[in-house]
Amino acid sequence: MEMHHFARRTAGFTVVIAAAALLLAAGCSKDDDKDKNAAASMTTTSAAVGHGEEHMSGAPGETKIATQGGDIAVTGMIFDKYVQSGGSTGPLGAPLRAQEDGPNDGKWQDFTGGAIVWGKDTGAHIVWGEVRKAWEDNGGPGGTLGYPTSDEKDIPGGKQSDFVSGTITWVDGNTTVTPKS
Repeated sequence: MEMHHFARRTAGFTVVIAAAALLLAAGCSKDDDKDKNAAASMTTTSAAVGHGEEHMSGAPGETKIATQGGDIAVTGMIFDKYVQSGGSTGPLGAPLRAQEDGPNDGKWQDFTGGAIVWGKDTGAHIVWGEVRKAWEDNGGPGGTLGYPTSDEKDIPGGKQSDFVSGTITWVDGNTTVTPKS
């Protein structure tokens, strides 16, 4: 299992470098609105590469990912995190549905390999696997743990993600939810 996580992250890192090079080559001007990145199956308008919440609230800029069910938009800080993780060829894979609103003005979007969750005070973080299941069992962003404050990180024997009100660890196949006291 550990090798799978290493390979997943190594592949994602390689794709991030390639995606960044493609974005730099494509540029970010309005003239590039119709450029397509066929290798990543993305269509990007200029505002999608901007930073900030304004792109999360339905502003005109977006990136559409071609999926079997049609094009699905990924925008704002969720898009930035998606590109950092390797985009559609990374461990998250293709989006499953459009971005959704979360509590306290947050956003989240499901992908085939996990979810990216954005909170205005916590930023965008990836939640997946057994940690995600435990987090959702505890109410997700509106539950006892709240929004994630870190991506999953390696710890001895497993993985850990931090949340506003606690942590979730997955060690030796066992998941533990630890609320902050």
